[in-house]
Amino acid sequence: MADDTTRKSGAQNEIEGGLKEVGGKVRGKFGDVTDDRSEQLKGKKDEIKGKAQKNLGKAQGEVEDLDKSL
Repeated sequence: MADDTTRKSGAQNEIEGGLKEVGGKVRGKFGDVTDDRSEQLKGKKDEIKGKAQKNLGKAQGEVEDLDKSL
């Protein structure tokens, strides 16, 4: 079951997304070194998911800031 990223703060999603993105890059590089296509693809998937969560966090942060200014 996937975690509910929409219930987290923007900052939390940015941090977690950044960590997932880096983890995906590491996993992809591991796949490169071991010549394991499956690990390369899983790493790319993790990297993309992390980038999406990080971008979601940035957008949430902007909305939170806008909401505070109203």
